[in-house]
Amino acid sequence: MSDCLFCKIAAGEIPSNKVYEDEVCFAFYDIAPQAPSHFLVIPKEHIASVSAISADNSAIVAHIFEVIAKITKEKGIESYRVVSNIGEQAGQSVPHLHFHVLSGRDMTWPPG
Repeated sequence: MSDCLFCKIAAGEIPSNKVYEDEVCFAFYDIAPQAPSHFLVIPKEHIASVSAISADNSAIVAHIFEVIAKITKEKGIESYRVVSNIGEQAGQSVPHLHFHVLSGRDMTWPPG
């Protein structure tokens, strides 16, 4: 999607602080971190949100969770939270599927 912020980040058109990249997904540090360690993992294919996951693209999501496990293990992160907001009311500010991975502090509910 040509006007999508995260599509542009994944394509390298907008700079980011990259954590990981492969042919399916891209991970980068959040520009407004909510925890000492806070990165996002996004699919390179444009998927609007969790509500747009289907049988045709669910393998991408499974891969993303494998990557989250790999990154956290490599970074020595044993306790973390994975969050995906769906829709504006839930706090989704970019309409591209993304998973926040937060760690390094006690997590409260609601997050904050």
